[in-house]
Amino acid sequence: MSASPANNYLKTKVFTATPEQLQLMLYDGAIRFTEQARAALVQKNHDASYSLIIRAQKIISELLSGLKHDVAPELCGKLASLYTFCYRKLIDANLRHRVEDIDEALGILRYQRDTWVMLLDQLGKKKAAAAAASIDMPAPSAAMEARISLTG
Repeated sequence: MSASPANNYLKTKVFTATPEQLQLMLYDGAIRFTEQARAALVQKNHDASYSLIIRAQKIISELLSGLKHDVAPELCGKLASLYTFCYRKLIDANLRHRVEDIDEALGILRYQRDTWVMLLDQLGKKKAAAAAASIDMPAPSAAMEARISLTG
């Protein structure tokens, strides 16, 4: 049996992504499965919510295992605490069938994703400025970005 086009696309997307993009994909997946689990829990579909929460927990475990404590111990300690909190809230949601537990985990996951997106934006601007400097081109400015967004 051959893989579906959607699976092939996803596989290509994952294999060609930068580590930063992979991190964003993990956040997106965790949020998507947690939102789906929430909807299933609201509908009292406990089997579906259980399966979806387990999928979100696997992604959170991946986020935890990807932390590099030797590089940034303080930051990694804080992130590990946040991820562990989310993981435990999802366990509570599975045991108690409480939407509030899922909402707490979702709030943190969304905040972390938004923070990651802002970091990627800043890294992109720094890379663009460095590339522009290497070819003796002016670095991007806020005015330049405004003109680009208006025309493009």
